[in-house]
Amino acid sequence: MKLKRLLVSISIVIISTCFSMAQVTAPSLIGRAGGESFTLEQLKDSALQNNIAMRKGRLQVAAAKEQRKEAFTKYFPSISGTGMTFRANKEMAEMTIDPQEMLTPEMKAVLGELAPMMAQILPPEVLAGLGSPMTMAMMKKGTIAGVNAVQPVFAGGQIILGNKLARLGEDVSHLQLQLSEKDVEAQVEHNYWQLVSMQQKLRTLDSVDKMLGSIQHDVETAVKAGVALGNDLLQVQLRQNDIASQRLKLNNGQALVKMLLAQLCGLSVTPEIMIPDMSNDISQELAPLALRRGAGGEAIEAPLSYLPEYQLLEKSVEAAKLQRKMEVAKNLPTLAVGAGYNYHNLLENDRHFGMVFAALNVPITDWWGGAHAIRRKRFEEQTAREQLIDNAQQLQIRVQSTSNDVAEAQSQLALAQKSVEQATENLRIQRNTYRAGTSTMSDLLQAQLLLQQAQDQKTDAFVALQNARLAYRQATGVNE
Repeated sequence: MKLKRLLVSISIVIISTCFSMAQVTAPSLIGRAGGESFTLEQLKDSALQNNIAMRKGRLQVAAAKEQRKEAFTKYFPSISGTGMTFRANKEMAEMTIDPQEMLTPEMKAVLGELAPMMAQILPPEVLAGLGSPMTMAMMKKGTIAGVNAVQPVFAGGQIILGNKLARLGEDVSHLQLQLSEKDVEAQVEHNYWQLVSMQQKLRTLDSVDKMLGSIQHDVETAVKAGVALGNDLLQVQLRQNDIASQRLKLNNGQALVKMLLAQLCGLSVTPEIMIPDMSNDISQELAPLALRRGAGGEAIEAPLSYLPEYQLLEKSVEAAKLQRKMEVAKNLPTLAVGAGYNYHNLLENDRHFGMVFAALNVPITDWWGGAHAIRRKRFEEQTAREQLIDNAQQLQIRVQSTSNDVAEAQSQLALAQKSVEQATENLRIQRNTYRAGTSTMSDLLQAQLLLQQAQDQKTDAFVALQNARLAYRQATGVNE
């Protein structure tokens, strides 16, 4: 019995040493040796530069900028040149002239009086052909060319509205880029804290594994000496198998999260991503998030107008309003003036000439369908306004919800810390009772398991608090 108590005392000392060393001698970086260490801010910066969604967003901003510049060109004259040359299989214009049909009775009487004189002057064949029909043909081939400039004077406001819509589109692309930034940062931070959680749980497993290894050695010695039962050794080995199973799951999950982080940040998947050890941050009590609250305890958020989500809703209302006006403009008269210089040789001679012109287009029957289109756009505008009101209320609810989540997560972390302290005390008591022979190995291993679970719950509570803070910052646009 004395030998058994001596072995138990040695085991207790080793257990205490292992837990103390786990709290003090933590490695400075987590990950395989030789890898590169990334802080959270470094990962965010890399993601904002290299993430595919960010690259697409920047391209969309550039495209919207070019569209705005394209719309601006509609204020200036449209200059175009045309040219055509042709050759037909026969003349395009042909006409027959009958002199007899063109002569009046008086003219015929005069020609009759002049006939003897003309017979003396003209040959007989020419004189005979004067009264016969004649055929004329032209434009079998030719060339046409011209340059024209058209300046819109009034287009119902379509050009002005088109430019406003283009500028609005550019603003929307910038806001969408801001939303992409928020989304990418949120994904990176969420995966980062998930990886931190796995790393810390692996560290806890390392401490437990060392403790179990020490207990196993002592129990094996006691079994050989005949002062302990083989069942105690089997319980330790089963616990070691459970630890190995947990380690395998965590390692696989860790590898997957690292691949996700590498993909989000545009990094190579092959290199190891190591994250600085967060043990001290988890062990220390975090400063509460400065939540702004009203007299009734409700969260006070930053003005919604600062949020890109709300600004996008406002832009959608503005776009619907401009589209309604554009529909009205399509049914108004349009006026344009222009000038041109043209050339053709259709009549076998080169002809050059300039001209100025004005064109007026007044839609008449288009107002029938246009009136329905205008009413449809008016309903769409009202729908956008209703959507703005509804989503603004949802944004305010999200602020209150995330504020509550932060407060709850802070309380959960405090409870988890208390659980760790209680589990530590419970393990100390079990050590003493096992030393006195009043408890079993099962009781001691159960106390160790409870401490491990409490430490894991504290890690989960810490990560949950970080995610709650992130959600609050995303909902309010407030930076801590």
